[in-house]
Amino acid sequence: MNLLSQIESILFVASKPLSPKAVAKALGVDVAKIEDALETLKMKYNQPESGIHIIFDDESVQMATNPDNAAAIDSFVKDEVSGELTRPQLETLTVVAYRGPITRPELEQIRGVNCALILRNLMVRGLVEEGEDSEKLMPVYRLSFDALRHLGVANAEEFPEYQTLHAHEHIQQALQSE
Repeated sequence: MNLLSQIESILFVASKPLSPKAVAKALGVDVAKIEDALETLKMKYNQPESGIHIIFDDESVQMATNPDNAAAIDSFVKDEVSGELTRPQLETLTVVAYRGPITRPELEQIRGVNCALILRNLMVRGLVEEGEDSEKLMPVYRLSFDALRHLGVANAEEFPEYQTLHAHEHIQQALQSE
């Protein structure tokens, strides 16, 4: 498979900056090849007419939007944040509330769809927060304190039927079929 294409895909789905070493490890390729490919991608994307840029910061790389488009992005995000939650957002928020902390792959296994953009939107709204979990070795998502406060509870265990739904056998089966 095409190395540039693979790196583009990884940078696109990553929710945080990645080191070239991490990308190399994920693809089983030498770091020098990754660094060369990243330079090629930087030349490809970092053009005034491109909406996507490849940015480097302290030995990390990330796919980001063109800084010249900041006003358009701010306007869009403001509209997204101020509108009502969509059904997929509400479903995702419910799963995070009853199963959190939860990794994105676990969430996607339960819901059956990619949740990257929904999670990002919920984080922008301040309803979900990303954290670390040493056992899962991936970022985990949980309801934010603001979300709990808006819902009038101190913690998720206060939700109706929390214990029943948190350990529901159908969810357990969905997670085990990964």
